[in-house]
Amino acid sequence: MKKEAAKESKPEKIAKMKQVEEDISKHSDGEWTEEEGHARKKQKLTGQDKEGHDFKIDHHREDRLKKQMEICTKKSESSEFYKSFLKQLKSPDVSGHFRLMLGSETQLQMVIYGLGSIESDEDSRFQLSIAILMKREFDWVNNNIEVFDPVLSATESSVITSFGCTVLSVNEEARREALKPTLFFMPHCRPNLYGNLLESNWRMDRLSKIALLGNSFEMYKDTVFNNQNLIQSIKRIKAAQRITTEFAINTGSEDVYDCAFHILSWHFFRTGVDCELPSLQ
Repeated sequence: MKKEAAKESKPEKIAKMKQVEEDISKHSDGEWTEEEGHARKKQKLTGQDKEGHDFKIDHHREDRLKKQMEICTKKSESSEFYKSFLKQLKSPDVSGHFRLMLGSETQLQMVIYGLGSIESDEDSRFQLSIAILMKREFDWVNNNIEVFDPVLSATESSVITSFGCTVLSVNEEARREALKPTLFFMPHCRPNLYGNLLESNWRMDRLSKIALLGNSFEMYKDTVFNNQNLIQSIKRIKAAQRITTEFAINTGSEDVYDCAFHILSWHFFRTGVDCELPSLQ
């Protein structure tokens, strides 16, 4: 019998998020991704720097990883989680926000930040598989998904490319300006990356072009972090939350998806003549 995933209350999830941030701030600087109960260690790189541990493609690992991704994608496609995920995306409320965001455009760009290692982390494979399935399902998703995480090896990058994605060579630090409709797929990223994205697009005409799949802004609402490096990012997230419409991802009872997609939500930013940017105070 399959074990049913334990459901946590909102206060419990907030407490875990806060503990993760405090643990990361004590042991590292500028990492990319947080996980419930533990931190995935990732170097934050700048400019065109890349990790030096794996510049060459290992073809044996590449073949094995391709098979793992194919299995993972097929498993995801037939899962109850993905059926629920699609149902939510096709619901009038969520699909209406995408139509409003697209405007006169026919497609949006998908950018994935903070994916993590698809070779060593099953959660990362499930997250990438869902993005790939979205591209196959919806013609309004651009065929070229862009991906960046500083931990990705040459072997992993080759596999990701084989699934129709482009691995970025430059660390944008999530500061991409949304000059066209863009879906930012940022599962379990640290607040500084959400803060960077918001800061670079802190105008209503740019925020209106963004859909964000990432940590629930609502979860940060009543949370105070002691890490000085994150305070400004948290302020911006809390300010943005006041003009955000949020739809929580329902992970259901399948353990693998609960781990890979816990506390994630769709975020859309309200627009209109009566909308203005909230104060950061």
